Amino acid sequence: MQAEPSNRPYEECGVVGIWGAPGAAGLAALGLHALQHRGQEAAGIVSHDESRFYQRKGLGLVGDVFGDPRDIAQLPGDCAIGHNRYATTGATLLRNVQPLFADFEFGGLAVAHNGNLTNAQTLRQALVKRGCIFQSTTDTEVFVHLIAISLYSTVKERLIDAAKQVKGAYSVVCLDQDTLIGLRDPLGVRPLVLGKLAEGGWMLASETCALEIVGAEFVRDVEPGELVVIDKSGVTSCRPFKNTASRFCVFEYIYFSRPDSQVEGRSVYQARKQIGVELAKESPIPADVIVPVPDSGVPSAMGYAAESKLPFEMGIIRNHYVGRTFIEPTDQIRHLGVRMKHSANHSVLAGKRVVLVDDSIVRGTTSRKIVDMVRAAGATEVHMRISSPPTKHPCFYGIDTPEESKLLAATHSVEEMAKVIGVDSLAFISFDGLYRALNHVNRSEASHRYCDACFTSDYPVELVDREGRLIA
Repeated sequence: MQAEPSNRPYEECGVVGIWGAPGAAGLAALGLHALQHRGQEAAGIVSHDESRFYQRKGLGLVGDVFGDPRDIAQLPGDCAIGHNRYATTGATLLRNVQPLFADFEFGGLAVAHNGNLTNAQTLRQALVKRGCIFQSTTDTEVFVHLIAISLYSTVKERLIDAAKQVKGAYSVVCLDQDTLIGLRDPLGVRPLVLGKLAEGGWMLASETCALEIVGAEFVRDVEPGELVVIDKSGVTSCRPFKNTASRFCVFEYIYFSRPDSQVEGRSVYQARKQIGVELAKESPIPADVIVPVPDSGVPSAMGYAAESKLPFEMGIIRNHYVGRTFIEPTDQIRHLGVRMKHSANHSVLAGKRVVLVDDSIVRGTTSRKIVDMVRAAGATEVHMRISSPPTKHPCFYGIDTPEESKLLAATHSVEEMAKVIGVDSLAFISFDGLYRALNHVNRSEASHRYCDACFTSDYPVELVDREGRLIA
């Protein structure tokens, strides 16, 4: 039995590419460990040793799939790409686990993809009519077939040809026998960074935390719409798309990226703390203690506490060793499931007016249970402050969010939401407060630099397959 729907959205995956480093698969596995927060359903690595390709994929965490040294030993070579997957619809199947690998007329090619194509269904239908046979339900396979039927001669040209036919938000890493390629969507919605390995090789990854774990030096972000080619001669790049303003996903700052990552030149940790500062300025409340909802609420709660000059305390303790499924399919276990992940610290909460700081409210189910738990621990008042604007609209660019009717903020006012989750008061950061925290004057000044469609419905990429989107 699956746990009931979460209160949080989920990032769909993380990607890693290694070039020119002995034991590349081991480095890729370490990178995937650092990116585990971006996908916990499955993991895979494809490596190449100048004579052939090797691959291993499996369901579960990176440690489950690559926990035995013999797993990495079966992936020789100094080049590799890896992928963490978070499945958002239906069962997680091994055939959907990336990287995808195929033999083409030019040789083998492995592809891993983070994001979502908004015209995947349309392209898939056209490709099937042409005789293409799909083996998975991922958007990534659309890239594979477009590359296969392209009339261009090189892998680089074929990938550009494919990218010009797709719409959506994506970061892609590809590995053939001669090159490692990274490609970011024209608006730069999904992240991708370039790093230099100490041994002289190169690395691509979704976040800088993956570079840190292997001792790689951060070089730069791959630019929106940029294609980076890494081979024996070094790193070259081109920009096959027309120059457009970046629309980077603002939720990377709020929740998705790991706090020790640098995103678009800014510390995620510091950005979240500053969001908390702005939130405290906008929505102060008389209280005794500021308590984060761990883990993503911690930096913002620290900023809120510092600005409000109130004590910061870990009033909720998170159990990091809980999976996403429950053992017993009973109503009692389902109801108590939140206590498997979070427990109240009674010594901090009893007799206190508590401000809970969290990153978002999606359905509101988990928030309600956490509030009940805090009240049961003896809190006299419970107020909630959220470090993002209300999530009113689904994401079609690679984030798992429910349909609009199931988003609490889409169907309730803030006052109504407060009653649903059982708090004495509820406040969200304003758009201007969010963007001030990111060093902009207000949302008007920053709106064309970020994608915030989950808050505003301002979708920067056409939603071609809105009625039948496929998930990467």
